[in-house]
Amino acid sequence: MNHFEIWCNLVDSHKDLEFVEAVHGYLGYLKQRGLLHDYHVRRRKYGFGPSELGEFQISIEIERLGQLEDAFDLVATRSGEIERLHVRMYSMVKDVRSALYRDFPDPVRIRAGSPRDRDTTTGQ
Repeated sequence: MNHFEIWCNLVDSHKDLEFVEAVHGYLGYLKQRGLLHDYHVRRRKYGFGPSELGEFQISIEIERLGQLEDAFDLVATRSGEIERLHVRMYSMVKDVRSALYRDFPDPVRIRAGSPRDRDTTTGQ
């Protein structure tokens, strides 16, 4: 699984619930179309964590990088419902940071000594 992580602050912290609704509208739209596997919205608790990462974290789970590219292609059209949903959410944030992570080790990764690394004809 690949994880697109986004950290941000809000332009107006009083609109925290509106922001979460906007995220659910936007990412829910993409999820319904199979452009992401799942997503989570989190808020820093008790002020713990590096301030440069922002108060909110959004984790987007994608099964393959092609899903993320397809989602970006849809958003890049800047038209229709996806544009309305994107503008609503994005206009509420500032100090945006993002990163792309993957589960590790990858399912295709072969580790020395693992059963997948042995010769199936000789068992060694």
